[in-house]
Amino acid sequence: MLNLEPKSLWDYFQSLSRIPRPSGHEKAAADWVVSVAKAHRLPYERSAVGNVVIRVPATPGHEKAPVTILQGHLDMVCEKNSSSNHDFLKDPLALRQEGNTVKATGTTLGADNGIGVAMSLALLDDPASVHGPLELLFTVDEERGLNGVNGLTPGFIKGRRLLNLDTEEDGSIYVGCAGGQDTVLTLRVARAAAPDPRPVFKLSVTGLRGGHSGGDIHEGRGNANRLLVRTLQAMGRMGFGLVSVDGGSKRNAIPREAFAVFHMDKDQIGAARDAAAKMQATARLELKGLDDAVDISVEAGKAELPPLSPVSQTKLLTLLAAIPHGYTAFSRDIPGLVETSTNFAIVSTFKGKVEICTSQRSSVMSQLAWAADWVASIGRLAGARVVQSDGYPGWKPNLDSPILKAAQATFMRLYGVEPAPKAIHAGLECGIIGDKFPGMDMISIGPEIRNAHSPDEEVHIDSVQKTYKVLVDLLKDLA
Repeated sequence: MLNLEPKSLWDYFQSLSRIPRPSGHEKAAADWVVSVAKAHRLPYERSAVGNVVIRVPATPGHEKAPVTILQGHLDMVCEKNSSSNHDFLKDPLALRQEGNTVKATGTTLGADNGIGVAMSLALLDDPASVHGPLELLFTVDEERGLNGVNGLTPGFIKGRRLLNLDTEEDGSIYVGCAGGQDTVLTLRVARAAAPDPRPVFKLSVTGLRGGHSGGDIHEGRGNANRLLVRTLQAMGRMGFGLVSVDGGSKRNAIPREAFAVFHMDKDQIGAARDAAAKMQATARLELKGLDDAVDISVEAGKAELPPLSPVSQTKLLTLLAAIPHGYTAFSRDIPGLVETSTNFAIVSTFKGKVEICTSQRSSVMSQLAWAADWVASIGRLAGARVVQSDGYPGWKPNLDSPILKAAQATFMRLYGVEPAPKAIHAGLECGIIGDKFPGMDMISIGPEIRNAHSPDEEVHIDSVQKTYKVLVDLLKDLA
């Protein structure tokens, strides 16, 4: 049990953390939000796709102020360490405090975006909160493709100024984000007609930090899928029979773990382990200071399928080696902002096919189309089937935004600093909201959250307090 201030905020966060809420499974979390609205005798509305809005009347004397929307998403990225038995569909998160941070044991924390949800709800219990009319908007299925916000319809929200609470950098105000698209390659594979009598082994790449494929892509953290393929290539002359390659689990997370199962003669396994050890040393040198704990090992394994045919094995490994990963360009307008990137997110092996999921991001739509076509072209050269999502729009900065000016003034009064407006390489729901509701005046703020989309996710306690103070004072200023 956390004993932190503001108490109401952290109580709401803990309550939400007890509710399983993977993307696509947010009904219980939405039911909980509705129960909070009912407990406060506030009107609410629930949409067909599962979004919830709570309508909060103005503090007496501020009824004529324009409606302000506070927005966050209910779902979370569900990543866990391979040693964890956590069931994200059943089990509550195991929260713990470490100094100035809150973490979850063995899993993602869900501060992205549970803290934003808790901040909105905490206002309902805060006697110091002064505000005009509010709409607390809680969307679903954000992490899997912004599907909840895509389902917003005219009239569901009335306001025309919005505070998104999904930013993860203390003291920053975001006014723009990248657009994104997924490119999925499916390669048909053939398998050997007869069983392979050789022993079965498993190559594992573990210990990487992973992270958000938007917010962390610029750091050059290790990608488990790429390291796995490099190790398999180094083992190429050892005559193994590849059964499967599996790595990553979320399209918007840098993969932390990857595994390959293969047959190999016993007298070659020593050389295979040497190759894995050499690749581990290489990876630790290349990723020094970023992913020092990477581990690459070969152990006894178990095969549930026959090995691939030699032709399919060669084609698959060649394709996997060609998949790009990382940033390709930085913005020339905003220093330090990644403009375009692609994430080699997931590889999954089935009996007759291997599926490769990648995601592209860019704040320049022509570059987004180019990056997606780049990956698609590689897939077509290998004879893979290519399926691309419709994608989602970016959010173009408006440096003349009235809510931006108000937020900067609030920060200056409270902390003596006027934050420069920023843009983020990750996708925010503001891009779609702006597309669906032209003229919406928007900014995004939030506390310091590090290593989102990985089991190392942490939220900084003092930053939560600071951001909540900004929120309360900004709403008072806007009223």
